Amino acid sequence: MNYKDLTEKLVKRCLKFGADEAEVYLQVSRNLSVNILNGEIETIQEASSHGVGFRLFVDGKMGFSHCNDFSNSSLDETIKRAVAFAKLTTPDPNNVLPSDRSVSGISDLFDPDIKSVSMEEKIRMATLVETLAMKDPRVTKSSGSGFGESEREIFIANSHGLSKSYKSSSCSLGVSVVAEKGDQKNTGGEYCSRRFISDLLNPEEIAAAASRKAWEMLDPRMVNTQRAAVIFDPDVGRSLFGGVISAINGERVLQGASFLKEMMDKSFASPLLTIIDDGTRAKGLASSPFDGEGVPTQRRILVEKGVLKSFIHNTSSASRAGTVSTGNASRGGFSQLPGIGTHNLSLEPGKMSRNEIIANTSRGLLLKGVTGYGINPVNGNFSGGASGFWIERGEIAYPVKGLTIAGSAESILNGIDMMGNDIDQNLSFAAPTLRVAEMQIGGR
Repeated sequence: MNYKDLTEKLVKRCLKFGADEAEVYLQVSRNLSVNILNGEIETIQEASSHGVGFRLFVDGKMGFSHCNDFSNSSLDETIKRAVAFAKLTTPDPNNVLPSDRSVSGISDLFDPDIKSVSMEEKIRMATLVETLAMKDPRVTKSSGSGFGESEREIFIANSHGLSKSYKSSSCSLGVSVVAEKGDQKNTGGEYCSRRFISDLLNPEEIAAAASRKAWEMLDPRMVNTQRAAVIFDPDVGRSLFGGVISAINGERVLQGASFLKEMMDKSFASPLLTIIDDGTRAKGLASSPFDGEGVPTQRRILVEKGVLKSFIHNTSSASRAGTVSTGNASRGGFSQLPGIGTHNLSLEPGKMSRNEIIANTSRGLLLKGVTGYGINPVNGNFSGGASGFWIERGEIAYPVKGLTIAGSAESILNGIDMMGNDIDQNLSFAAPTLRVAEMQIGGR
């Protein structure tokens, strides 16, 4: 089926059934998962699906409906429902559609070799990574391993003449194991996701990381409540900066529910902090030539040397704010309306190695795990449960669990005094090791 042609024809059918403006978002996907436990195949699941969503405006009022049946009768009924829904809603002058027909040029989003690799080889990879992780004598049980892959093709068209499409792929390999010592149990997992199967980390590297994460946290201790340095491991960077990203969401800013709503072009963090959102990165897991509304994606500096440089918008929030979309309309699929989200986020790396940051910390916490909400995007408060390693005299001394860390976004973000160079740009949220000079650490 020619889906591009179909989306364009469906826009015309929406107008025929009474819509003033119309957007058609069509998705075709295929997913495969292989799950292994104790060397045996637990499940193999493969599924293909397709669906289409209709966003329509009638007299400035919006209606939305979707279906996964592409028969003419089902498509017509779905469009008619969207028109009927629109007539029941309230008019909004910001119910607008984009008209930019250009796309961002991005290389390497689709790997045809993923599908051509045999099922036997995918099973072998998933089995091997578990076998290797279980070879560590400190590991006692497997929680399972797996290989996954997906292919997705997106088509979008609207009544402003916009018609675009792209195809993408991804794959993953991972394992989770348990280490035990007496009554202690600790789980460690490692997972690698890439656009191209040839870029996956080798099973040995994934297995070694998973087993190490399981046993290295055995025999944890407790420390006294105190103020000390906190070093954020790259794996927990999102816990610190997720709230910052939520606070620059244009919709949240318009609602007044952001601690950064008045901070445009003002300094709110350490000059070591630069945050970039890039929807155009080659092989980026969150890259695409256009966003969930068809607006071209871009590379955008959100925070530059501690200064807030941009909020992020979709078309609707941009209209309310009197600006233009930043290409940040997010969409979970054909059954959802556009929201606001980021693409490939990364912090600009510093010049120090991870070991140098640890060596320059006389006393503090190397944070490896955190629970809780992190930075609250509304008021900027930060708190959560913490685990990791205690540092004494520039060296890792012992694991710690059951701690809490707390502070305000102002003190934490301005307290960043060391930024590492150990960044993995393959991740959709890439942060290096970084140090906050002092935070409140709750212990015994």
